[in-house]
Amino acid sequence: MSEEHDLNSRVRADFSRARFKAFLNRIRSRISGQPSTLLSYDDVKEKLHIGGPIYRGVQTVRVDQIVGSLNRYHEFDRAFLPADDQLATRWQNIDSAFYKDISLPPVVLYKVGQVYFVVDGHHRVSVAREQGQEFIDADVRECATKVNITPDLKPEDLNILGEKVHFLESTRLDELRPQAKIRLTIPDGFDRMLEHIAVHRYFMGLDLKRDISEEEAITDWFDTVYLPIVEEIRRSKILKDFPGKTEADLYLWVLDHQSYLASVEGQSLRPPEEAARDFIEKND
Repeated sequence: MSEEHDLNSRVRADFSRARFKAFLNRIRSRISGQPSTLLSYDDVKEKLHIGGPIYRGVQTVRVDQIVGSLNRYHEFDRAFLPADDQLATRWQNIDSAFYKDISLPPVVLYKVGQVYFVVDGHHRVSVAREQGQEFIDADVRECATKVNITPDLKPEDLNILGEKVHFLESTRLDELRPQAKIRLTIPDGFDRMLEHIAVHRYFMGLDLKRDISEEEAITDWFDTVYLPIVEEIRRSKILKDFPGKTEADLYLWVLDHQSYLASVEGQSLRPPEEAARDFIEKND
């Protein structure tokens, strides 16, 4: 009787501690303006046009790679802490099973990129995280995606990733130039790149006096415009002076700088690598 009472007291204390941590996370979220909610699978599916799911069997999964939920993302925060006292009974039962070393069925997860979304087993994941488990057994179904999704993904990142998916679907650059790993932090950046490709195709047609296919324009843009600028950025190592930014971000700034020189200072458009060097010299 005493052991059972002690266990009940322990799991109640565990839940209270988890709820208090969730409260602190919510306060930090309010102060920082950064959401602390779980990712919604439906939001990810809609914005990233993911395919599948394909059954992959039972696997051992890192708990810290589970970042979202199929349909209960409001009930737990991003750290999978319980967001409501109504979860207490089920949560404490799972916690009690942990102390008794009772084996529970694998959770059911959807895998998207490098992260997982809970289909069934939210309380088991929550208790596992709170108890410091690194791994959990999971029945995994994998969903195809054109972009790499990592555990540090935030809800606000989905818009830019959605633009990237649209860019790749429009250009097939990931197939035409598999080495192209374009990453942006600038909103509308991928839409601007699509405009660059369209303009490049137009001037290619004028220079070569023939119709230019989309595929030819895309690969030529990458080879003769985008890549020379990125290579100059890499050689200069200027990226270290722009924390949090990417090579593709600087590519857009270089193109803005090139347009500025042409429109304000009356200079003709320079070759991409020259525009990059001029931008680097002015920001060095």
